[in-house]
Amino acid sequence: MKRRFENRHVLLGVTGSIAAYKACQVLRMLQREGAEVRVAMTKAAQQFVGPLSFETLSGQEVITDLFPSHRVVKARHIHIAEWADCILICPATANIIGKVASGIADDFLTTAVMAARSPVIFVPAMDDRMVHNPIYLSNCEKLVALGYQFVSPEEGALASGAEGAGRLADYPRIMNSVKSALLGSDRLKGVKLLVTAGPTREFLDPVRYLSNQSSGKMGYALAEEAVLRHAEVTLVSGPTDLVPFEGIRVKKVQTAEEMARVVKEEWKRHQVLIMAAAVADFRPVKKSDQKIKKGPSKWTLELEQTEDILSAIAQSKKKGIVVGFALETEAGEVRAAQKLVDKQLDFICLNNPLEKGSGFGEDTNKVTLIDREKKVESYPVMEKWEVAGKILDRVGKLLGRK
Repeated sequence: MKRRFENRHVLLGVTGSIAAYKACQVLRMLQREGAEVRVAMTKAAQQFVGPLSFETLSGQEVITDLFPSHRVVKARHIHIAEWADCILICPATANIIGKVASGIADDFLTTAVMAARSPVIFVPAMDDRMVHNPIYLSNCEKLVALGYQFVSPEEGALASGAEGAGRLADYPRIMNSVKSALLGSDRLKGVKLLVTAGPTREFLDPVRYLSNQSSGKMGYALAEEAVLRHAEVTLVSGPTDLVPFEGIRVKKVQTAEEMARVVKEEWKRHQVLIMAAAVADFRPVKKSDQKIKKGPSKWTLELEQTEDILSAIAQSKKKGIVVGFALETEAGEVRAAQKLVDKQLDFICLNNPLEKGSGFGEDTNKVTLIDREKKVESYPVMEKWEVAGKILDRVGKLLGRK
């Protein structure tokens, strides 16, 4: 399967923080996404983690000196700065942030940053008292104004034993910042896009409900990819364990009724709706206020249909683009094409959960896109972020974007 950072180069700068050991995991995560990673360490960083650890993990020489003992043809800090598609300084100390903000370039890492034309991301880690130091805060503000990026530290237990701000950001937030730096574009800039994701729950009583196996991964992938293209994204999500990408406005719902109400309200201020949620088709006619006790060995449950959200949107649709999903296990193209017409969709995304690589909870999907002109475009099994890209490419074309 294709990896997101293939053919991308990342310079990982490690500075003198107790959190330096966490940079080893960051390195592995970057590699798993396909990035080629070089590591540069300050002298202080080497007091916490030895260069050999990073050399073993990266398979590359770790850069520790501005002037290496062996001869180089080209100034190395210029060469690496040109090579890097992104410079990630993780962890970043108050010292390195202060030096860069002051234009000081007295070691390899600060000199490479000075020469960089690619995005530079600081991931600070330090004690709570340092985080709130006005000099440090002023340096951060100055660098942000100059276009440098930050992944803010988090609250929690610190090395000093204190509780407070200063912990290195969680790994997903760090990776999200690199995704934005390496993959971000303006292809959907300014587009207001509404996405639904996940299942709904239709309650029988306070503890039991009817639902489905949807993980929400497809909808979350669509929302993430849209944000990377600089769209303004609202995600209406049923219950999932997924963490949304930063920059996404999230509205949490549980039932089909709640999702219908939120979608209809939000649609008024959006240009595009992608309905990826697996909304329940039926709900119990009656919901018990108390937990239902065991009774007869056989029990009949009366159900009624939930509101068809796409049909309701179609009836009120005056402008905008609406994309639906069709989950079918037989006669898929015929049923999807009919759904496209019935719900007045611009195009529909068909998939079959019984096909290999398309099951619930998978990181991959195999889809067919069908549009109003009955054009059918089928794709092989792909990562869901790739599928999201194909869908958003189609949306972009309908909007007249390149």
